[in-house]
Amino acid sequence: MEPQKIREGFLVKKRTLLSSWKVVWVVLSDDGVEFYNKRSDSSPKGMIPLKGAKLTSHCQDFVKRAFVFKISSSKNQEHFFQASHSEEREVWAKDIKRAITCLDGGMKFTRRSTRKSLQLPSSINMSELYTLMRDPHNGIKEMKLERNNRTFSQCFTGSTVVDWLVSQGHARNRQEGVMLATGLLNEGHLQPAGEVSKKAAEVHAESFLLDQLDAFYYFADSGFFCEGYSSDEDVITKEEFRGAVVKQGCLLKQGHRRKNWKVRKFILRDDPAYIHYYDPTKNGEYPLGAIHLRGSVITAVDHIPDAKKNDVEGNLFEIITADESHYLLQATTASERKEWIQAIHTVSKTGK
Repeated sequence: MEPQKIREGFLVKKRTLLSSWKVVWVVLSDDGVEFYNKRSDSSPKGMIPLKGAKLTSHCQDFVKRAFVFKISSSKNQEHFFQASHSEEREVWAKDIKRAITCLDGGMKFTRRSTRKSLQLPSSINMSELYTLMRDPHNGIKEMKLERNNRTFSQCFTGSTVVDWLVSQGHARNRQEGVMLATGLLNEGHLQPAGEVSKKAAEVHAESFLLDQLDAFYYFADSGFFCEGYSSDEDVITKEEFRGAVVKQGCLLKQGHRRKNWKVRKFILRDDPAYIHYYDPTKNGEYPLGAIHLRGSVITAVDHIPDAKKNDVEGNLFEIITADESHYLLQATTASERKEWIQAIHTVSKTGK
């Protein structure tokens, strides 16, 4: 029986024999993880069997690298992958963990609905609820918290989340509040911060939000920062970085001079409207470049010359800025391209 493909996308992988990191195309199937040098390659660079493997979803082996997870194979080989942001790491980790559990238990991989397993009403719109939580006047207040000689900025406790859900009438009691908050956590809107909440997320097959004062969490698109913790999500005071993160992830970008394509990590912010791009293998807080989106035009592109020669597989779109600079980008799927175009278009019209 052919392996079932579960998830695929760009990740950064630590090279086995070298200390360097490299962008690879990763394909998760129900029995293993394959990684390719390029998305267009017909054969993988390597394959990690998941039978008997172990996943560490919040890997702390590399202090200066955020969003790393580790797969330890049954042969005691360690493979380190880095996602471009916390929500991306969580969806990869959950699918890999589920695949390992199914293999070890002799079961077939099936996607489980967070709502069904938690018995959440189908009428609840998690995105709308998350927007209300982020409201600067009536939402959850982000704080600076301290624990074990570490300072956590722009976060809040699990109890604060449940308090807010109950006080605002979104939950009838604390038990229902925990259920709702857990749904937000599993759908990636909330992220665990600190040892207590991270351990709770790793112990359970499904993460559960802890209604505790010592369990810290933060908004997925906030400027969360822990002292001694460095990442692209740190709070940056420069004016163009002050907008809220609207969307982020990896895309292929064409170079201006050589016209070659490279994978870049993109972070889209509003008010002011900017999209910054980074080398995903590095951890510097400063981007390779910035595109001011106010007054820009974003369009889908159906064809470019020498597409096959340059490993271009479609799903192209172009940003033309107000000063007529052109940026050609490539998504991995048609739906991903549509999401990026819509997000950039909205920001370019509303952000200053």
